[in-house]
Amino acid sequence: MDRKDKAERLIPPHGGYRKLKSFQVAQLTYDVTVRFCDRYIDKRSRTHDQMVQAARSGVQNIAEGSQASGTSKKFELKLTSVARASLEELKLDYEDFLRQRGLTQWPRSDDRRVTLIDRRPQTADEVAAWVKEVRSRRGGPIGQESESIKSNESTMSTFPEIAANGALALIAVASSLLDRQIAALEKAFVSEGGFTERLYRVRTASRKKS
Repeated sequence: MDRKDKAERLIPPHGGYRKLKSFQVAQLTYDVTVRFCDRYIDKRSRTHDQMVQAARSGVQNIAEGSQASGTSKKFELKLTSVARASLEELKLDYEDFLRQRGLTQWPRSDDRRVTLIDRRPQTADEVAAWVKEVRSRRGGPIGQESESIKSNESTMSTFPEIAANGALALIAVASSLLDRQIAALEKAFVSEGGFTERLYRVRTASRKKS
């Protein structure tokens, strides 16, 4: 098709957020966080609500930004950045959970964490299955126990550590995807402008045609 036949649309296609990998991983993180908080954090505590709301904010702002992109790239960029900030807040809450309970935060290179990411889980049930599998192996590679397992005799005391580190792994993936998404949006905004610039181009093209 000739370039001349490709007239720029005033309101381009938008709102396909369900296909965004960042949305999918953020939504999974939200589902996992709801389960985690209901199981390990007092439902009456402020922390419970804050973690769930931070996870939800990550999802909702990606969706809202995608929907708004048709008429405001600037607003899309702002909301996507808010989603990224919400996930950073959630990350800190999980890190605090581990630190305050004397549990171990795994390094990014930890095999258990890498395994979860490589599996690309789609549901909270799949993440839960990974948690149980890791626990059945005493929380680490065969023949090697994590520091928290050495220091805690109770079986149940190890599940929160695994679950929290799994959530942190998902947050890291979602955050990385959002960082790339924000960089792409910034580049597009600088080179193409926003709705006002597009309106000008469409009007100019229309006048030339007529």
